[in-house]
Amino acid sequence: MNGEYTTVSIPKPLYERIKNIIKDTGFTSVSSFVIYVLREVVASYEQEKIEVFSEEEKKAIIEKLRKLGYI
Repeated sequence: MNGEYTTVSIPKPLYERIKNIIKDTGFTSVSSFVIYVLREVVASYEQEKIEVFSEEEKKAIIEKLRKLGYI
């Protein structure tokens, strides 16, 4: 992490809910929990975008293209 931050606003009721969730956990603040959750969500999203097709789907597409004469 480069130490630069920005501010993101969330509704106070959500802030309070998160504050209750992190009691007695390793999270020291609502911000640290939100950063953790956002990193997980973004990583999951990026992973889904990378793996658009499974190997089986790729093989099926290639076979269809081959049968159509494109390959």
